[in-house]
Amino acid sequence: MSRVVLVTGCTTGGIGHALAQEFAHQGCIVYATSRRVETIADLGNPKIHKLTLDVTSDENIQSVIQEILTKEGRLDVVVNNAGVICPGPLIDSSSDDVRKTFETNTFAILRVAKAVVPEMAKRRQGLIINIGSIVGQIATPWNGIYCASKAAVDSISQVLSMECRPLGIKVFHVAPAAIKSNIADTGANNFSLAPNSLYKSFLANIMDRIYSSQGPHSMPAEVFARQVVAKALQENPPLYLCLGGQSLLLTILTWLPRRLVMGIIWRRYSKKL
Repeated sequence: MSRVVLVTGCTTGGIGHALAQEFAHQGCIVYATSRRVETIADLGNPKIHKLTLDVTSDENIQSVIQEILTKEGRLDVVVNNAGVICPGPLIDSSSDDVRKTFETNTFAILRVAKAVVPEMAKRRQGLIINIGSIVGQIATPWNGIYCASKAAVDSISQVLSMECRPLGIKVFHVAPAAIKSNIADTGANNFSLAPNSLYKSFLANIMDRIYSSQGPHSMPAEVFARQVVAKALQENPPLYLCLGGQSLLLTILTWLPRRLVMGIIWRRYSKKL
């Protein structure tokens, strides 16, 4: 029986778009969603269905989940991928931007869990995949709100995994490193440094940070998707996977003394360009 998969944040050019295509390629029935469904290009596979889903809306999440359950009778895999970045110095971030970032990256995972866990628990099976980020463990300057939101996702995944275990539900946390996607262009287009910012001399470094995941060592989203989906469809998916360009280096940094790591990261993103 084909597994039924819901993927959030499937805008063309992003990780979610590649994940939806790969799940369908592996024979799954996929519901690819986005806040604006017109941002999802034709995926060219009859197994993929496009739906509008605003992950910041409890009502919209509930209605989409119920629509899928009505059509398919079950929901086997949920991929919480929808996310936004929030570039710039911490103290320059507006309350609205902070709230939007956490609503999309963090609180949305709790909303989706509240909607899908009771349904999965009825069948005592299901998989929740949370797309976090390596910066949830190795924070960087100039994107601190995003780092904080992904650090919270890491903790949520760990606790959700423990609390879902007696219900027969598995949780798989994926921490992307450098992955080719449209997230940097989207972030850059929505960013402007405040005229009175104390960090005007660091503007080039801020822009460098925005595009740091899109360099020559970045992993193509399609390669990332193939590896994630292969792990997800195993009988026992891993609890955690860090994947992407420079993932080994960044993983090594998590084992080093924090003061040393912060010094390395600061030098990387404060040097003269």
